[in-house]
Amino acid sequence: MTVRWGVLGTGGIARSFVGDCAAVGVEFVAVGSRTAASAQAFADEFDIPRPHGSYEELVADPDVDAVYVATPHSRHAADALLAIEHGKHVLVEKAFTITAAEARAVADAARRADVAVMEAMWTRFLPQMAMIRQVLAEGRIGRPRLVEATHHQALPSDPQHRLNDPALGGGALLDLGIYPVSFAVDVLGLPESVVASGTLSEQGVDTQMGIVMTHVGGTQSTVHFALDLASPNTASIIGEDGRIDLDATWFTPTTWRLRDRDGVVVEEFDGREERTGYGHEARAFEAMIETGTHEGGPMDLEESVGIMALLDEVRRQVGVRYAADEQADQEDGLEAPPAVP
Repeated sequence: MTVRWGVLGTGGIARSFVGDCAAVGVEFVAVGSRTAASAQAFADEFDIPRPHGSYEELVADPDVDAVYVATPHSRHAADALLAIEHGKHVLVEKAFTITAAEARAVADAARRADVAVMEAMWTRFLPQMAMIRQVLAEGRIGRPRLVEATHHQALPSDPQHRLNDPALGGGALLDLGIYPVSFAVDVLGLPESVVASGTLSEQGVDTQMGIVMTHVGGTQSTVHFALDLASPNTASIIGEDGRIDLDATWFTPTTWRLRDRDGVVVEEFDGREERTGYGHEARAFEAMIETGTHEGGPMDLEESVGIMALLDEVRRQVGVRYAADEQADQEDGLEAPPAVP
């Protein structure tokens, strides 16, 4: 079958995703925005036949099989649930939701509706990651003991920008930190404990953060991310008998090397591609729909829920709170804790 896609949201990430995926033959038949003008402009840009002036119209479109949710973090859960209610399969841009409670609600709704829902952590679907998992499975670096990864970008400092607005899930964690955190979990599994430290802006969002996670068997991962710094953004998986070094920018199609215990290069790989690489996750999601296998694979739904619980704990330690936290406190009849100085 041919999966027919609808795009919910018309921002920058939607443009990158659609442009990349359309180039490899993914079929987009509809787009929905908050305004008819925005939907029409997006449809004209990418030759999408049906623009809709609301998200409700998009998910009600009978010719749409799968919806790609590309709205701000604060809307991910609501927009995913809206699409699920209309029987659509849903690919939700990362981070999956704002909180673990929201993630659990989306996962439960997807199972009740028997539709596929997946977090759009596109890095996990790059061919280089499949090769790295094979190298690890073959024991070529021995038992992995440490994962190190960074994600730094010098992003807009405008207080009105969504990245700096706690009401929209702003901060480094959900936009940047999700990459190295998800990478560490991919390699070592969900951690048994976590220690986090970070710096908050005047608006209350995290501008930088460092996290140390301890995983099964005492293995560890260390990640750092910031939205007001620039760095090469490299990563390493260090094992007892060798290591894997990923070059800049490690979470995109890039080059990487396998080294022995003495640091000597054993093998070199070139994972660079002409396009960004979003098409791999789209095709993988289509395969889930076509086979009826709605969970599992490189980005399992339950693992996304677990990662959101991990991020909840990280935020608790650092003092980052979103509007969803305040709402949950009110519904539970609790007073919000004092801000961390």
